[in-house]
Amino acid sequence: MTFSPVVTVFGSLHYDIAVFGPARPRKGETVTGTSWHPKSGGKGGNQAVSAARTGGATFMIGAVAGDDFGDFLIANLARKNVDHTFVRRDASQSTGMSVAIFDAEGDYGAVIVSGSNLTLGDHDVSAARDLLSRTTILVLQNEIPDAANVAAAKAVKQAGGRVLINAAPARILSNDLQHLIDIIVVNAIEAEMLAGVPVVETLDGALEAARKLVKIFPEVVVTAGGSGVAYANRSGEEIAVAAVKVEVESTHGAGDEFIGVLAAEIASGKTMNAALQKANIEAARLVSTPEKNRLR
Repeated sequence: MTFSPVVTVFGSLHYDIAVFGPARPRKGETVTGTSWHPKSGGKGGNQAVSAARTGGATFMIGAVAGDDFGDFLIANLARKNVDHTFVRRDASQSTGMSVAIFDAEGDYGAVIVSGSNLTLGDHDVSAARDLLSRTTILVLQNEIPDAANVAAAKAVKQAGGRVLINAAPARILSNDLQHLIDIIVVNAIEAEMLAGVPVVETLDGALEAARKLVKIFPEVVVTAGGSGVAYANRSGEEIAVAAVKVEVESTHGAGDEFIGVLAAEIASGKTMNAALQKANIEAARLVSTPEKNRLR
């Protein structure tokens, strides 16, 4: 019997507006920008596109409104080979969106409005029950309600699949959700919140944080920005992968690129070391690409 891995992303979809200028405004300041453009976003949507780019079967479960923003996001998923059968239209909310302001160095600040993403819940899990029962790895984030993540994770675990969560943005995870997680991916800030101890954003600091979090989660990945990524599991395996040295154009979306590729590689049966190496390379490729030249 042929093994056909399935990556299912249950999470957020945002219509992003990227604004470029010489600097990000301070409180009360108006800055004259140089350009802007719309793009598809939301951690869920970004991670699904990244996973699909590896060539494996990728599905998105999410919610958008019946507006132009929703049309834009669904069209992008279709164009990027992400199955959007279970992206629901919700008339009660506007489509989630964000505004990200980039400065001349490629750093950014953003504001998100969750909108229809907050309507995700049991009804979406019920509608996608068959898909979740054949999902190899479920990818979750913290841009939708915790209860929705719990419901989806339960369905996948009951069918023998695995659950990977990108615990971002940083928030406390419920006990119900913690017990369903197989792999957690966090950055230094998120690791510090979950571990309850300071985390230094170095490769050694990331590995130390992974060792602490393994007491809570079976497998832990801690990213350390330009230093690299560290991994630990309860069997005692530890991996430290140094960052690929590139000229950074923008760090926006690097984490989502890493997670989408990581999930797809794990689902296809690659070892964790191989999956981390591949995800690390693809994230480096993204950050070395100017924001204006990216297609997502």
